[in-house]
Amino acid sequence: MDEKDIAIKIVDLKKEYRLGVIGGGTLQGDIQSWWARKRGKDDPNTQIGKKVYKNNERFLALDGINLTINKGERIGIIGHNGAGKSTLLKILSRVTAPTEGKIYVDGRISSMLEVGTGFHGELTGRENIYLNGAILGMSRAEVSKKIEQIIDFSECRQFIDTPVKRYSSGMYVKLAFSVSAHLDADILVMDEVLAVGDVKFQMKCLEKMSEVSQSEGRTVLYVSHNMNTIRQLCDRCVVLDHGKLIFDGDVEKAIQMYSDIHKKDISSFHDLRNAKRFSSRQDNRLVTLESVEFLNKERNSFSIGEIATARIMLNSEYDIKDANLRFGFFDMYDRKVASSVCLHIGDIQKGTSELVVGVDFSGLVPSSYRGEIILFSYDEFGVLVEHDIVLEAYYFDLEGKQNVDWNQLKWGSVRLGDMIKKSLKLTEDE
Repeated sequence: MDEKDIAIKIVDLKKEYRLGVIGGGTLQGDIQSWWARKRGKDDPNTQIGKKVYKNNERFLALDGINLTINKGERIGIIGHNGAGKSTLLKILSRVTAPTEGKIYVDGRISSMLEVGTGFHGELTGRENIYLNGAILGMSRAEVSKKIEQIIDFSECRQFIDTPVKRYSSGMYVKLAFSVSAHLDADILVMDEVLAVGDVKFQMKCLEKMSEVSQSEGRTVLYVSHNMNTIRQLCDRCVVLDHGKLIFDGDVEKAIQMYSDIHKKDISSFHDLRNAKRFSSRQDNRLVTLESVEFLNKERNSFSIGEIATARIMLNSEYDIKDANLRFGFFDMYDRKVASSVCLHIGDIQKGTSELVVGVDFSGLVPSSYRGEIILFSYDEFGVLVEHDIVLEAYYFDLEGKQNVDWNQLKWGSVRLGDMIKKSLKLTEDE
């Protein structure tokens, strides 16, 4: 491959972070913390229950990444939470600098790393389009030629002259993607942000990314936990695991390796405090599902028809009246296949609580699954209130045999009760 055809080349890339809080925010707090450590005492400024790291503890988010991406390729980047996907994209987007290694980029990069990135809340949608164009080095006249296409694609024309601080997360994504796809960037970098938009718009975005890659020769880097969108968009896929690149090649083989990684880590206890949630609930949560454990199990492997016992620990800063739980089940292709609900658990008091529930996996076919947990209730007006939503709570294997040879990829992952034959009438052709 000619060097002129290379869009990105990454050589021995490493990124190291220092664990823990670097400073307390005030000089007085830092002096108090330093004096406590000198005397071997507990840090008076550390929150109760929060892990304390030593000064020399480091975390290698990326460990020797080597990767060459050619112009016009659509690359999927997958891996578990903490594998280094977002760190890699932040370095490519120059949000942060690498600790070691070199990166060669040929072309302008347009990034969507999280909802609202690159937007100024006080500016209107129209003004933010011009702002993003200016950041990419485009003139006002160049942006003006494309602004109608951008507005039409975003489906936000009604609100285009409204400050974006009033936009919902879905509207943010629609406008931000439309800007990234239509302005003159050679490389599009997308980090899971499409998950916020509706399904129809996701398909529209995938089609647009395929179009600009094939017809305009743009390079696309796409991070997602949705294996269906990875399969639809990408012609090549890389797998990251604990900061290392462990696979680079065929999309289906990459997805299978990603699934195998999860199978190795299906212990019965899962710490949910830092698990993936909706962005609006990731920080400053008043209710936190802290852990889930399947009792009397060393690993999350269940048999067809087995009722599993799950113990959930949570912490709430307010009382919850008539709480409910919902477990959602996703297959290895990230398709939601079933749900199980536990209604009217009871009132949850402020503080730490323990819930023990039985989870019925009957109806699911033998396979590997991801589970989500949602704690919800209804207010006095009957409006649904979702207190905490853990998207990646646990993984489990379901083993055994159905009575029939069940093809989950074609027939569906949930088998309902068998139909009852009411009648059979044979007629002869006239």
